[in-house]
Amino acid sequence: MKILYLETSSKNCSVAVSDNEKLLCLCEEVSDNYKQSESLHTFVEWALEGAGISLKEIEAVSLGKGPGSYTGLRIGASSAKGFCYGLKVPLIAVNSLESMIEPFLGQNYDYIVPLIDARRMEVYTATYDGVTGKEISETQAKILDEHSFEELKGKKILFAGDGATKAKEILKLPDAAFNENVYPSAQYLIRKTVEKTENKDFEDMAYFEPFYLKDFHGAKKKKSSDDSL
Repeated sequence: MKILYLETSSKNCSVAVSDNEKLLCLCEEVSDNYKQSESLHTFVEWALEGAGISLKEIEAVSLGKGPGSYTGLRIGASSAKGFCYGLKVPLIAVNSLESMIEPFLGQNYDYIVPLIDARRMEVYTATYDGVTGKEISETQAKILDEHSFEELKGKKILFAGDGATKAKEILKLPDAAFNENVYPSAQYLIRKTVEKTENKDFEDMAYFEPFYLKDFHGAKKKKSSDDSL
């Protein structure tokens, strides 16, 4: 089964193509400027070309559904739906935090804690078993302080993601390791996607929304003289 993967929830604009669990091609770029709007469809073209297949051969689309950048998630979701409607193929959605733990499973960590940087001292996070990848605590928006994750003290923990930078400065966990250069990646959606495909765990595209976790707070509109009329 040929599957197209889109992951746009972070600074990493990432596209992959697989044949079942075999990765055929990966195209991604980390940018502080969040280049999803200008790069995503180009990366799709490059990934398909690198995989040696055409778009019409794609049999399913998988999306990293968040949490993460509101704008990035909107772009990814609208593109994924567009491909699914056009190709008449199912949509699979995977928590973007799960793609962050995938490369570290089975590496002698008791727990893996992905941290996506939000505003100020806030992160999007969850806790996963370091061997099985089973979710221990559910995804949440968390304000970090010196007492955060104290329940994991004495365990071997990996904090992974761009939110690990501020976690490293404040957490008092001597057995913890920190990897700051980790972003959600399309290639690490594959295992979970194939599992969901086998179980026919597809999204209802008419009602699907990304996992924003929090409401979007844009800039407030300035009041003009006409607003009082």
